[in-house]
Amino acid sequence: MSGRRIGFWYRLAAVIAKPPLLVLFKRDWSGMEHIPDDGGFITAVNHNSYLDMFSYGHFQYNTGKVPRFLAKAALFDVPVVGILLRGTGQIPVYRESSNAFGAFRAAVTAVEKGQCVAFYPEGTLTRDPGQWPMTAKSGVARAALLTKAPVIPVAQWGANLAMPPYASAKKIRFFPRKTLQVKAGPPVDLARFYGKEPTPEVLREATEAIMAAVTALLEELRGEQAPAEPYDHRKARAAERRKAAGEGTK
Repeated sequence: MSGRRIGFWYRLAAVIAKPPLLVLFKRDWSGMEHIPDDGGFITAVNHNSYLDMFSYGHFQYNTGKVPRFLAKAALFDVPVVGILLRGTGQIPVYRESSNAFGAFRAAVTAVEKGQCVAFYPEGTLTRDPGQWPMTAKSGVARAALLTKAPVIPVAQWGANLAMPPYASAKKIRFFPRKTLQVKAGPPVDLARFYGKEPTPEVLREATEAIMAAVTALLEELRGEQAPAEPYDHRKARAAERRKAAGEGTK
């Protein structure tokens, strides 16, 4: 699959997914002019709903440069879904296994072949109480510095209003119709990191630059200001454990 060719399987997926999206949601898209016309590139997207893959995917499909997602390997074993994932060239992620690095290699290869690879840098649905982007993993920065490909920040809002992160079935509300907002921004300037050894510090700073761009776009969509410091789920869990341990000793 080239950088511009959509192909049979992606068109089939669009035939299945687009009608319900058009019926259930309104759209508010902006920033398509920032999607490169030629060459491989990376998109960094915030993640606040199980539905937002379809929201962003619809936006990206309409640019003519379809994305390759990094998806949990288990999804490839789901009937029908797995066929579509493989057919559309999505990249399986095998977490905590000897194959875990394979997804990164596949992502880099895809970018070098001129394709778009979509990263959810947070690695999972946000756990921030206000549904802002959390601290992110360094995979997107590592791929960006290795390939020197453009990194396009993308923010989205609206799918989470219909299906909040980690919501039970009782909390899913499609009506009244929600508006799926998707906004792409200009490439993140990472030139200051090129040529440097990819130390944990360099990767952290590059990751923070990417997520700052995503968060700024989300602030524009929401018309609100994000917290000064992104939510760190590991630190929050550690604080909860310390609190529980302290209460347990009383």
